[in-house]
Amino acid sequence: MISAPLRAPGAGEGAAGRMMGSHAPEERTAAVRPPDLRLRTALAAAVALAVVVPAGASAAHADAPAISAMWMWDNPLDRSVDARGTAYAPADPATLAAFVQEHHLTTVHLAAPWASDEGPVAAWLTDAIVAVRAQGASVGVLGGDPPWLGQPELAVQWMRAATNGRTVDHVQVNVEPWTRPEWFTDRTGSVTRWLALLDAVRAELPPGVGLGVDVPYWLAWEPWGDGTVADAAMARADRVEVVAFVDHAHGPDGILALSADAVAAAVAAGLPFTVGVETDTPAVAGGAEWTFGDDGLAALLTETALVRDAMAGTPGYEGVAVQHYRTWRTLLTPPPTPS
Repeated sequence: MISAPLRAPGAGEGAAGRMMGSHAPEERTAAVRPPDLRLRTALAAAVALAVVVPAGASAAHADAPAISAMWMWDNPLDRSVDARGTAYAPADPATLAAFVQEHHLTTVHLAAPWASDEGPVAAWLTDAIVAVRAQGASVGVLGGDPPWLGQPELAVQWMRAATNGRTVDHVQVNVEPWTRPEWFTDRTGSVTRWLALLDAVRAELPPGVGLGVDVPYWLAWEPWGDGTVADAAMARADRVEVVAFVDHAHGPDGILALSADAVAAAVAAGLPFTVGVETDTPAVAGGAEWTFGDDGLAALLTETALVRDAMAGTPGYEGVAVQHYRTWRTLLTPPPTPS
């Protein structure tokens, strides 16, 4: 499960109930700031978002809904029925489809557990994909686990099961080498293994299915070859989710400034992209500054609208993606009235 903007190395691994190929929401770990954030925010704030729009390029407009996409890590199955279940009732296909329709979502990333073409979870995932696509939204199967970095064949095995007999638009890979101790002791090896994993999955994708990658904004500040780690990841992707988990749009440490370099990289690569925000609790996000979970629905809507307005017309920009369905629904639920 993605966390913003960098998870503590090794935290949360081996948690009880871990589902290989799909992170359970409760297993997400606290975030810490990437190195040299204060210096980097000053640099990012200076990056212009205005670019020349190629003829025919698609982009979100200022009158479009600010939030257009979401990650969903849950399913409605009880663990007594399927060990991979998360028992979140609103993840049933009909309720999920109604939510997609109500909020005019155009992209949904649905978590696919390991061996998702087997057992009770298989029927749910197939039905959920069909229900969401019936609302006109594109659907990606979502997953990732640290062992895939050393054994990319596991990622391919997961992907084949997740796409088996299903019509999906993309496979969304969420593997986070920067959460591992090796990131700090063997950066070159860590990046090499991550890129090799992306290559392995891409090489085996079914015809017509794209590769989506979650890319934290600060990877656009990590040198790699003639460019950056973000550039290298995007060269392998068909779409990208720029992860910029902070709770305000403007300012040197806001969503727009922090994501500017990664957005520029996505534009240069000619990729469709969203900018991701967090709605989980501060305890999960690693601090109140990384999430809208403690700020309320009004703040989420206000700040994402500012992002939309600033980025309208940017080539490839498809809107804001919310992490994640369960916590976004929590924000939408009015607090109980005191008796």
